[in-house]
Formats: sequence, C-alpha cells, structure tokens
Amino acid sequence: MSIRLKLSRRLTIIVLTFSIILSVVSSLYVRNVYYKEVQTRVRLDLNSADNVYHNYIDQIDQVLKAVSIRRRILLPLEQEVNQDLGIVLNNIYEESGMDILMLVGGEGRVIYRAHNPLRNGDDISNVPIVKKVLIECKPVKGTMIVTHDMLKNENQELARRAIVKIKDTPKARSISKQIEERGMLIAAAVPFFSLDTNNTKKRLGVLIGGYLLNNHFEIVDNVKSELYQDQIYKGKDIGTATIFFDDLRISTNVLRKDNQRAIGSRMSSEVYDHVINYGKVWADRAFVVNNWYITAYEPIRDLDNNIIGSLYVGLLEEPFKKPQRIIILFFILMVAITTSALLALILFFTRKMIKPIDHINVMSKKVIDGDLSARCGIYPSGEMGVLCQTIDQMADAIERRENELQSATQQQVCQSEKLASIGRLSAGIAHEINNPLTGVLTFAHLLKQKKNNEEDIKDIETIIEETTKVREIVRGLLDFARQTPFQKEYTNINDDLHLILKLIKNQKEFRNIIFVEKYSGNIPAFYGDKNQLQQVFLNLLLNAGEAVSKNGTVTISTSIKKNKIMIAIEDNGCGIKKKNMVKIFDPFFTTKPVGKGTGLGLSISYGIIQQHDGQIECESIEGEGTTFTIFLPINQAKVKE
Repeated sequence: MSIRLKLSRRLTIIVLTFSIILSVVSSLYVRNVYYKEVQTRVRLDLNSADNVYHNYIDQIDQVLKAVSIRRRILLPLEQEVNQDLGIVLNNIYEESGMDILMLVGGEGRVIYRAHNPLRNGDDISNVPIVKKVLIECKPVKGTMIVTHDMLKNENQELARRAIVKIKDTPKARSISKQIEERGMLIAAAVPFFSLDTNNTKKRLGVLIGGYLLNNHFEIVDNVKSELYQDQIYKGKDIGTATIFFDDLRISTNVLRKDNQRAIGSRMSSEVYDHVINYGKVWADRAFVVNNWYITAYEPIRDLDNNIIGSLYVGLLEEPFKKPQRIIILFFILMVAITTSALLALILFFTRKMIKPIDHINVMSKKVIDGDLSARCGIYPSGEMGVLCQTIDQMADAIERRENELQSATQQQVCQSEKLASIGRLSAGIAHEINNPLTGVLTFAHLLKQKKNNEEDIKDIETIIEETTKVREIVRGLLDFARQTPFQKEYTNINDDLHLILKLIKNQKEFRNIIFVEKYSGNIPAFYGDKNQLQQVFLNLLLNAGEAVSKNGTVTISTSIKKNKIMIAIEDNGCGIKKKNMVKIFDPFFTTKPVGKGTGLGLSISYGIIQQHDGQIECESIEGEGTTFTIFLPINQAKVKE
C-alpha cells in the first residue's frame, strides 16, 4: 500500500471520527438547551396563569369588601335587604357576572340569594368559607369544593353546569367513578358588622360571592389569549390552559380530536402522583389528552390547605421540535460540508506533498540502473524541496566522488536520519497545529449556535434591565398595589403624600399640572396601614390630575383640626355634578368613559379610611373644582417603640 493511500486513509478516518463526535455532541447539546429554554418559558407562563387565576379571586374579594365597608348597617340584615342593600347586591350581581352572591345571617342561614331570591333560610354554616368567616370574623378568599345540593339551591342551571361526565383518557389512572356532580368554586366572603350606640361592632352576617369553575372557560381562555395570543399550529392551539378538580378537567381549552373541549378527560397518572399526591410542581413534557405537550402543573389548595386540584399550562411539543430539528440538521449539514471540504483539501495537499517522492523514486531507479546524471528536477518549498535538493546533491556527489562512496553514503545516511527526524517533527507539528485548527473550526460553529442563544439571552437581559429601571421608579406604587393583610405601623403622612406625588408628577399626562404642597410641620406619626393609605392618596391625586385641564393646579395640604389629622387634596378642575355627589362612593359608579375606570376606586378608598376610624368628605362646585378631605384620628394611646 502506497504512502499516499495510507496517509489519506488515516487522515480521513481521523477527520470523519471527529466530525461524527462533534455532530452527535452538538445535536444533544442543542436539543437540551432548546428544551430547557422552552421549559423555562412554560414555568414563567404558569406563574402568569396563577396570577390571572388569583386576580379573579381578588376581584371578588375587592367588590365584597367595598360593599361591606361602605355600608353602615343600622337595621337587621333582612330589613336592609328589602331596602337599599338588596338593590346594591342585585346591581353587583348583574355587573360582576358572579355565579353565586349570597348574604348569610350570623347563624349561617341564607338571607338573600342574588341567583335565586325566592330561595332562602337554608343553613350553610358548615360550608368552609362561611364557617371560617363566622369563626374568625375577617374576610376569607380562595378555592373550595361545594356539594351538588348547595348548587341546586342556588339554581338548577348552575347545578347542571357543574355535572361533568368522566371520560376514559390515555395514560390516566384507573377509576370506577363515571360522573362528578360536585362543583369547584373560587370565592370570597366578608363579614357584615353593625355599630350600636357605643360604637361597638356587632357581627350581623356574611356576604359571599364566587364563580363556579365547572364548565367556566373565561379564566383559561384569558390565560391562553394573554400568554399565547391564540397562536395556531396545523389547526391546533399552540398554548393551552386547564383547571383540574382532582385529576378531572373541569375548565380547559385543550381540544379532543373532534375539536370539542376535553371536559371530563383526566391528567396522566404520572403527573397526578407528582402534583396531587405529593403536592409538587410538575415541569416536564406530558401526554395531554391526545398530544405531547411541554407542560407545567401546580397544586390548587382549598381554604384548609388541602390539595383539591391543579392549574396547568402547556405548549404543544410538535411546533418546537420542527425548528429544533432544522437547527440540528443545519448544523450537521454545515459539519458535513466542512468535513467534505476538509477531506478534499487533505487529498489535494497529500497528493501535492507526496508528488516529489514520485520524482525521487523515478530518479532513484535511474541511478540504480547506472544513470548517475538523473536528478529530481523539482524543488518545492519546505522540507520536501530540501529533500529533493539534497538527493540531487547526493547524486552529484556520487557522480563526482565514486571513490568516496562509503564516506558519502555514511554522510547521506546521517543526513537522511536528520531529515527523517525533521519529517517526524514536522508531522507532529502539523498534527498539533491541525488539532487546534479543528477545535477552532468546531467551536466556531458552536459559538455561532451559542451566539443565537446569547442574542436571545441579551434580549431577555435587556428586558430585565429596563423592567428593573421601571420597577425602581414605581417601587412605591408596587408596595401598596399588592393585596396585603391589614397591618399597622407608624408612618409619616407628609412623607407618604410627597412620595406618591413624586411618583405621578413626572408622568406625561401630568407634566403641565402645577402641584402645590402645603404640609404642616406638626403632623404626628400616624399608626395605620401605610400601603392602604398610600393607595387612597394615589387614587385621589390621580382623580384630581385627570379632572384639571392643562396648566391646572392641584393643592395638597395637611394640618391638625379638632384633634384630628386633616389631609386636603384640592383641584381647580371640572368639578362634580350635584346629582352625582350622593353616588361617588358607590361601587361601580363612574363618570369616566367605558374602559377608563371601574368605579371602585373611591369606594375602596372610603372603606380604607373607615378601617382607620377616619372620615372622607367631598366638596365640589361644577366648573370650579373639587376638594377631598380626609380626617384621621390622633391616637395618643399608641407609643412608638
């Protein structure tokens, strides 16, 4: 076998081996990185879905709190229901679209059902949310399971909607139950109090509101719309969301093969053990109804912290496999092209490098045959050129000095050994150079692939950086925008007002407004919920800013009046019509255009101030301006620690 063939075959084997290893390792790496990126997205989507889910609960809670705090009950609840309270509850029921809105007496018996006003008097004191409020005398919200009988008392249609037929589902655990009649409810409940002549609170009852999740698709469809923009792949939704009662789908936009919602289908047994039995978050691929999805599940717990179901979001796996395969095939194709080019170059340079040896062989045969005038005749650059020149010199020496043949031969052997060492050294150097060159080429392709990921990561880091800047600007706003328990601490009213004003005065729509601050220096620290008070101040300042025209003025002042802290927010805006003055603190009442306000801001503010044993008053002249005045008590009994 010729040197050319041996060298070419060995170099080809080495190059092909490294190319195959590179392709396999790179494919596995790309697949793993790509899958992790998608799984991270799904985990973040689950957090967003959880926020949507709990926002619905919070909205119910806010509406009920607004009613319970706003209302000052003087008569028994039964009489209040027959008067103004019944009208308010009916309006809330119609506006909010809640499936359940009930007023329950202090003993747990239903006084009023918005869904079925003629049905009352039944005892629901054992319903978990009612029982908890009656015992603890404070608002409660969350998810719970209700019986079919309770739903029938509400409405036959509601009871029928709760019924879910259980369907056989691939990979689901085996059960014998064929129908589920119970309902899964997101709800909130707040206590109702009255004040006697000594201003002592007396519990009168409980106001309850909620949505039945069985066959209720608004939440899951909102999640799909907000997170995935209703993207479609081959007629299928790329993103889906589901609410499970135990392992049963009661609200979902996952579709069966007949394009109907997969209500009644069940989660796989593997996911059930992980999420329902062990209460852990599942974040992995899973078989959902009839397709594989990249999914995330988290447990849903009831008011007693028992796991009663789960919340799921998932991305169809198929559309993410296609770009992954394209990336891998593209990379393999590039490796194949590079390998082919490299092999061609190896064959070309091997042939070119070995060609002088052919001339040497021809010349050597001639010399053996006695033609001492034969010469190589070519002198390429590098060691081969030196070798050819040396052989020619050798031939010259043989021709000139036959008598010195032995000595010349010995010298030539030494020279040949030297050249052989140089050749081995050259081969080693070439091999050592070839390895880093191959590594550079290999990692250049890897770097190219990583560059795409880094751009994605840089985009994400840019979003995080810019979001962080925004978060710092509105940190004060976020502190009190969260739904936090009522927690008192000492706070400086002047500082709180200045902070809120600082947050809004540089907003684009308020830049032409003149804000005047008149703070009294003798305002003591107030013992109250700082976040909720800031929420009131922000709401009133925003209303004032929206009421004034360009170059209008908003004045904020504090003072002590009749042993109370007085906060006044005055504007010279459009004012409030006289006929609307009696309704400005009612829930859902707003004069703003549709979509610009909920009508809950002043109602919630009224309730927060009452929680602090204060009063809020409004004076307004249409066309001249409005003044909101808050009075907070100075509590001398509290001593700051």
